Amino acid sequence: MLVFPGRPWYFPLTRRLSLRTTEIDMDPFTGLDYYRLDELYTDEERLVRETVRAFVDGEVLPIIEAHHRQGTFPVGLIPRLGEMGVLGANLHGYGCPGVTEMVYGLIMQELERGDSGLRSFASVQGALVMYPIYTFGTEAQKEEWLPQLAKGEKVGCFGLTEADHGSDLAGMVTKAVRRGDHYILNGSKVWITNGTIADVAIVWARADEGIRGFLVEKGRPGFTSREIHGKFSLRASVTSELIFQDCRIPRGNLLPGTEQGVKAALMCLNQARYGIAWGAVGAAMTCYDVALKYAKARVQFGRPIAGYQLVQRKLVYMLTEITKAQLLCLRLGQLKQAGQVRHTQISLAKMNNVEKAREIARMAREILGAAGIVDEYPVIRHMLNLETLYTYEGTHEIHTLILGRDITGLSAFA
Repeated sequence: MLVFPGRPWYFPLTRRLSLRTTEIDMDPFTGLDYYRLDELYTDEERLVRETVRAFVDGEVLPIIEAHHRQGTFPVGLIPRLGEMGVLGANLHGYGCPGVTEMVYGLIMQELERGDSGLRSFASVQGALVMYPIYTFGTEAQKEEWLPQLAKGEKVGCFGLTEADHGSDLAGMVTKAVRRGDHYILNGSKVWITNGTIADVAIVWARADEGIRGFLVEKGRPGFTSREIHGKFSLRASVTSELIFQDCRIPRGNLLPGTEQGVKAALMCLNQARYGIAWGAVGAAMTCYDVALKYAKARVQFGRPIAGYQLVQRKLVYMLTEITKAQLLCLRLGQLKQAGQVRHTQISLAKMNNVEKAREIARMAREILGAAGIVDEYPVIRHMLNLETLYTYEGTHEIHTLILGRDITGLSAFA
């Protein structure tokens, strides 16, 4: 175990692998640190990034394409994520390492460089399950759940979205009716990451006192889940529907700090959106790096295609947008670390970085030609995954309207 002053560290260093097309080039003159941002990170931040990068290269990349093909999540990696301390990494105490927001962002970047499904698992576990327990839960709830979730011994999910109420959270129809010292929960949630493998769900429901958050353990009578199949995006991730039919939960399962209702739920989403802004950069980095290497090696009409103007235009656009996204994340991390970040700033970074990563993935696919549609290369997998990122944790359009309202003072939601 690595030790930094005043804090135990959980990341065991793993071996470095020889360079291959799935590893990225950080040379500031040809690769992905064009503005030399590495010089602005601390030794600890660089060490954690390199350690998670080594984990992704050594343990994720060799198996992720097979899981993508089969539509399965690599559950065997969950204990490793817990062992490394990446689950709820920016929370303090209860078995969590309490890293800085910058470190947390770099972790999300590297996990998504492997696959969006892997980053989604860690993001949901930390930002959408552990964070609400940590922020809104009782001391007993924290002591019971957080250490187990941090180690990966238990898995959680976040039940907010409904089939007819995605962006419109105020229209939520799932209900929790108070009956003595219990609540009776009825309704359903859909598009829930980790749903069928979760030991506990953070479920948002309309109670007499407003929308509140509840802990609902797996196995409670009336609580069932089923996996959603047929996905062409986030295939290496568990996506589920949660169903509640007269599900009886103790009053003690209410998260007491969620009296703010929708605002409390949105606070959780902001934690996840922050991680997505960083994660999208990781996906874009991989797509660009693969496209650049391919373009240098692929010869057509007697020369590498990297020597043609149209290909260079795409590569320059990709690098430019990645650099801008990296700068956004750097400043966003600084603001969040200082406790000065606004939710609209998180929306801007999530909106921009996902949109640009999506464009970069498509350009990389174009550069690879026919090779871009087969999973011998990771580009098509990232391209498909980014379609989900464009929609979830606040659609691109919703984030646009959040920013529009902020800069004009006028709401376009209704």
